Amino acid sequence: MAQVRSAHTATLLTNGKVLVSGGAGVSAELYDPDTGLFTSTGDLVVARSGGSSTLLPDGKVLIAGGTGTRGGPIASAEVYDPVTGKFTAVANMASTRSSFVATLLPNDKVLVAGGFNLISGITNAELFDPATGHWSATGSLLDAKWLAVGVRLTSGEVLIAGGSPYNAATTSAELYHQ
Repeated sequence: MAQVRSAHTATLLTNGKVLVSGGAGVSAELYDPDTGLFTSTGDLVVARSGGSSTLLPDGKVLIAGGTGTRGGPIASAEVYDPVTGKFTAVANMASTRSSFVATLLPNDKVLVAGGFNLISGITNAELFDPATGHWSATGSLLDAKWLAVGVRLTSGEVLIAGGSPYNAATTSAELYHQ
């Protein structure tokens, strides 16, 4: 990579390249598996590490949350357009959060759930609508957790499992239903 990174994201784009962003200020780069080279692309609107990146159905990428330059969780979100190579701010999430689950749903919305807000694990969840660029509240997790995993099942439900509710690993698992 052209930039040292830690707690960054990597997303496979529809053109076969990989978007690598965050973890080192606002820089972002593309990895081309055909050439084995990294090249710079547009800069993030907000520097972040530990956030999420989710490929949207239109080929753009939602980048959300994480930890900002002052060391605390952030609520900002932005979308990367691989055609223009630019990041554009979208509405902020209602909650600051890092180390959360982000999963694309069958209705093309993105579920973000749980995470850490600098004080503790959180249970709330939100939906990002790519058609409007806005967030809306949705059902909360039963247990606070961060560093969990989220997987969309063939039923359209999202399995959210494991993580750390209060500085200890958990066996907790639950399903999100649309």
